[in-house]
Amino acid sequence: MSLKGKTALVTGSTGGIGEAFARAFAEAGCNVVINGFGDAQAIEKLRASLEGKGGKVVYHPADVGKAEEVAVMIRDAQRRFGGIDILVNNAVTRHYAPIEEFPVDKWELALAVNLSAAFHTIRLALPYMKQRNWGRIINMASIHATSVVRDRVDYVTTKHAIVGITRAVALETALTGVTCNAISPGWVLTPHAERQIARKMEDKGCSREMAMRELLEVRQPSRQPVLPSHVAALGIFLCSDAAASITGASLPIDGAWAIS
Repeated sequence: MSLKGKTALVTGSTGGIGEAFARAFAEAGCNVVINGFGDAQAIEKLRASLEGKGGKVVYHPADVGKAEEVAVMIRDAQRRFGGIDILVNNAVTRHYAPIEEFPVDKWELALAVNLSAAFHTIRLALPYMKQRNWGRIINMASIHATSVVRDRVDYVTTKHAIVGITRAVALETALTGVTCNAISPGWVLTPHAERQIARKMEDKGCSREMAMRELLEVRQPSRQPVLPSHVAALGIFLCSDAAASITGASLPIDGAWAIS
C-alpha cells in the first residue's frame, strides 16, 4: 500500500530518531508535521529539505509536555490536512539521578513529555483514524522498558508505561483498521549517543572508534549501533498492509541486547 497523501505527525522530530521518521515519511510521499525544539533556522532548513521529497511539510512548535499545546498542534494539523493518519510519539526527556536525589520537577516533566503526551495525541488523533477505518500509531519505547538500569527512574518508568498504553490502545482498536505498536530500540546513534561518545573520549583520552567500542561492549551483543534510519524503516513497515495484523507489539531493534 502506498503512503502517498497520508498525513504523519512525529513528535520530537527536529533531530535523531524523530527526524529519521520524518524523512522516511516524506520520502514515502506523506504530508508530515514535524515538532520539537531547536534553532529556528535549522528547523526551517530541515522542513524545506523534507518538503522537497514529496508531500507538504509543516513545523509545529508545541511543547508536548503541555496538554493544551498538544491539543492546538493536533487541531492545526487536522485543519491543514483533514486529519492524522500516522502518529509517532517520539518526544522524550531524561535525567540521571538516584531516586532519593531525583528532582521532583524533572520527574513531573518526564511524566508529561514521555507519557502524557502520548495519551493526549492518541486520544485526539484516534477519532479521525476510526472514521477512516485506517490508522497507524507508533510509540517509541526503549530497551529500558525491559532491561532496567540504575539512576534513570524517570526514563525506565515512562518507557514501561508506554508499552502499557500501547497494549491498551491496541486492544481498544482491535476491531478497526487502526494498529498501535511500540518500538524498543537499543543503543541508537543519535545526538544523545554522540554526547556519550564525546564524554567517553574525553574521560579515556581515546579515539571515537574506541569510545564506541567500549560503549557497545556493555550493551549490544552485535557490537553495532542501531541507526536512526533503521528504526524509521521498521516504522514504515508497521504502516504497510503487511503489518495490518501486528498490533499491541513492542518490537525490539537492539542487536540482541534484550536477550543477552
